[in-house]
Formats: sequence, C-alpha cells, structure tokens
Amino acid sequence: SDADIEKMVKDAESHAEDDRKRRETVEAKNHAEALVHSTEKTLSDLGDKVSEADKSTIESAVAELKTALEGDDIEQINAKAEALTQASMKMGEAMYQADAAAAAEGAGDEAPQQEADDDVVDADFEEVKDDKKSS
Repeated sequence: SDADIEKMVKDAESHAEDDRKRRETVEAKNHAEALVHSTEKTLSDLGDKVSEADKSTIESAVAELKTALEGDDIEQINAKAEALTQASMKMGEAMYQADAAAAAEGAGDEAPQQEADDDVVDADFEEVKDDKKSS
C-alpha cells in the first residue's frame, strides 16, 4: 500500500508540468471563446454604429481567433485574442460616441419635462387616532 502511494506521488510529480500546460491551454481557449462570443454579440448590437472598415477589421480578427482556437498553440491563441481586443476597442469608441450623442440629445429633452412636473401639489395631512379600545 505504501509502495502504491509512493508510485502515485511520483506519477503526479512527473505529470505536473503537463497538467499545468494543459490547464493554461484550456484557460486561454475559454477566455478566447468568451471574447469571440461577446465581440460577436456586441458587433451585432452596434453594427450600424461601427464604420464598415472597423467592422471588417473586427470580423477578420474574430475569424483569425476562431482558426487559432482549432489548434492548441497557446501563444497563437493569446496573440489573436490580443489582436481582437485591440480591434474591439473601436467598437467601444463607437458605443461611447453614440452614448455621448444620446446623452446630449437627452439633456435638451429634460427641460420641458421639468416644466410639466410643476403641476404637482403638496398636501398637508393629519393622522387621526382612534382612542376607543375594542373589547
């Protein structure tokens, strides 16, 4: 029994490096797949707000990352994920600019709404307590 335990410990130690590399590969792939999914979703949501050139660049980066995900080269996966992240920043800029424009339009719309709310009347009330006890 002690010999079996010793053998298992040695096997675990000898495969520790392989396990670490495999874990890093799986984590890189998971991160990259999540990045692809979120980028595709954001691109479909903001498609009309992103220029055609930026959209084409992002779609190309997504395709390259998907190709890299078919293999197990962690360095290539990380490099393509970084390239997609850089390309996706253009979407973030477009989204920020769209939000800023909407906020500027919204700021002008708020003033008339405040005038409409001026019809609110404050009311005074008095709490009436019933001193009779029910038996």
